[in-house]
Amino acid sequence: MAPHLDVPSPAGSFASFDRIPFQVTTSSGAGRDSPASAETHSSLGSSFEGDSLDEDFHMTRPLIPGVYVPTMCFFDEETEDVDTNAIARHAVRLAQAGVTGVATQGSNGEAVHLTHAERQLVTFTTRKALNEAGFSHVPVIVGCGAQSTRETIRYCCEAWEAGGDYALVLPPSYYASLFAPSFKTVEEYFTTVADASPIPIILYNFPGAVNGLDLTSDVIINLSHHPKIVGVKLTCGNTGKLNRVVAATRKQTRNCNSEKPEFLVLAGSADFSIQSLIAGGHGILAGLANITPKSCIKTIELYKAGKYQEAQKIQEVVSQGDWVAIQGGVVGVKAGLQAWMGYGGYARSPLPKPTAEQTKSWKEGFRELVQLEKSL
Repeated sequence: MAPHLDVPSPAGSFASFDRIPFQVTTSSGAGRDSPASAETHSSLGSSFEGDSLDEDFHMTRPLIPGVYVPTMCFFDEETEDVDTNAIARHAVRLAQAGVTGVATQGSNGEAVHLTHAERQLVTFTTRKALNEAGFSHVPVIVGCGAQSTRETIRYCCEAWEAGGDYALVLPPSYYASLFAPSFKTVEEYFTTVADASPIPIILYNFPGAVNGLDLTSDVIINLSHHPKIVGVKLTCGNTGKLNRVVAATRKQTRNCNSEKPEFLVLAGSADFSIQSLIAGGHGILAGLANITPKSCIKTIELYKAGKYQEAQKIQEVVSQGDWVAIQGGVVGVKAGLQAWMGYGGYARSPLPKPTAEQTKSWKEGFRELVQLEKSL
């Protein structure tokens, strides 16, 4: 699960990102004098021309079972500019811990606070850092959901240009009351996006983020027949739904391979890692792993090794830590990172900076989990 723990980060690899072809303001100094609004005038086909990308950016990286992490986005504490150095170092730290893949532009990555150009910058920085540190095999999933089909496709194209391998897509929800019945509008949305996207699609079921819109197992199974829809993240926590999806997609697979499933089914939180594995799931895509990736990995390793009591013991600690993360959201997770790992900073405004009391509470809430992490 963690074959690269002994791979060192090359010295100085993340000191400069002067080849990043974006006109955005960053704390590393690249493009500091360029207005962020310039990104709206760039064409999709020209953003990454020339020698800015090497062949490792678009190599095939299959989705395999394991722990995937929706990474944080970091900002300069004074200017709120994107901090590319922190983003790069964080991605490499996760890869060195042994995670299977990372995801940019999720709720933990504050995608809603970023411009199109900043989103590309974050993904490009992540891919470049992983490649230079010897982790070119690690897939980068990119959050690409938007309210219109047109903009979602644009995000998918931009994700591919920046080095993304897969697009994680939420269903639209703003006009859900006007949608055709029986999820017809939603299914048409995902099908159209998948047809047009240059990278495969992972469905994202997170009712809390889309006004309660909850994809049923029937809808997910129907969409799984599309050749470019290759997985689902279930943050709904419904293990019955997860089991139905796993069972149905396994049956429709010609050559079933548990190590390389054709349709990857991931739990969306670390607090039901074992439960999802029992139901046939393939792993997790969970924000808690930003703080304690090894603990999340160990839980799954122990369960797969048949050491169920040991796995349950770690799951209890992970679940308690995840509850702290769920309650604190991105603000709390960043506070935990800052308190225990020495970096993290603050979320972008208008999210508030935590009070001293909140910071102390979140630090204590993560204490047992961090102690477990340091023991692994």
